Amino acid sequence: MTVARSQQICVEDTPYYHIVSRCVRRAFLCGEDELSGRSFEHRRKWLIGRIKKVASVFAIDICSYAVMSNHYHLVLKIGSNGNWTDRQVLITWQSLYSLPVMCDRYLRGDELDDSSVRLVQKYASEYRSRLCSISWFMKSVNEYIARMANEEDRCTGHFWESRFKSQALLDERALLTCMAYVDLNPIRACMAKSLSDSEYTSIKERIESISTDLLPFGKGDNDLPYYLSSYIDMVDETGRIIRDDAYRDIGVSREQDAVETKAGYISHKLGLALTELELNPNT
Repeated sequence: MTVARSQQICVEDTPYYHIVSRCVRRAFLCGEDELSGRSFEHRRKWLIGRIKKVASVFAIDICSYAVMSNHYHLVLKIGSNGNWTDRQVLITWQSLYSLPVMCDRYLRGDELDDSSVRLVQKYASEYRSRLCSISWFMKSVNEYIARMANEEDRCTGHFWESRFKSQALLDERALLTCMAYVDLNPIRACMAKSLSDSEYTSIKERIESISTDLLPFGKGDNDLPYYLSSYIDMVDETGRIIRDDAYRDIGVSREQDAVETKAGYISHKLGLALTELELNPNT
C-alpha cells in the first residue's frame, strides 16, 4: 500500500530528499530511439532548464542532479519562506502560474474591502505552502516537460510515472552517499569514463563553473557543510570502487544496484580528479 506523500516528507526531521522520476514512454525521456532513428538528447537541456527555473522560484535548492535516458535523479533541500511577505509570495507564484483576479488587484494596489483582503491572504498562505512542497516542485517540472514532449511527439497521454519516488536523507553520511550515487549515474551506466565526461550531471556543472545555480559548498548557514574539492575527491574515489552493498542505505534495491552501480567505473589508469582539475584541496 502506498503512503501519502505528506506522511513521507517531514522537514522538521530532515530537509534533504533524494527524488527519482521515470518516464513511461518507450521512446524515452532522452537518448536515441533505435527503431525510429530519432534523437531526444535535446530534452535533457529542457529538463535541466526547467528544474533550475522552478528552483529559482521555490524555497527549494538543488544539491545534485543527473539526467539519464529514461529517468532523472535530484537531491533537494527544502528551505523556508516564512519571512516572505504575502506580496512576495504572490509575485513569486505568478512567475510560474496565473493568479486569481483578486490577487492581481491586490498586486496592482487596488483598494479592497476586508473580506477581499482575507481571501488574498488565504491564497497567499496556500501558495506559501506550495512553494516549500516537493510535490508541487515536481509537478511544476514534470507537467511542463510532459506537455513539451507530447507536443513534439504529436501524442497525448502519460509521459511520467504517476508517482515520483522520494527518500529522506537523515544524516550527513546519507546525504553525501546519495549525492555521490546521483553524480556517478552516467559512469555506472557506462555513459562516461570520468567526472568531467559526465554530461548532464551536477558534478560536471560544478567542475566547469565556479558560479552555478546549485546549492553551494561552504560554511554559510544554507550551504552544504563541506569543501567542494573534498566532495569531488570523494566522488572520484567512490567511482573507482565497486561494492555489492554500495548505496544500499539510500534505498537502492538489489536490482537497481546491479543495473546502475556495477556496470561502469572510473579507471585507475586515469589521474585523480583533484590533480587533473588542479583544484585546491582546501576550497
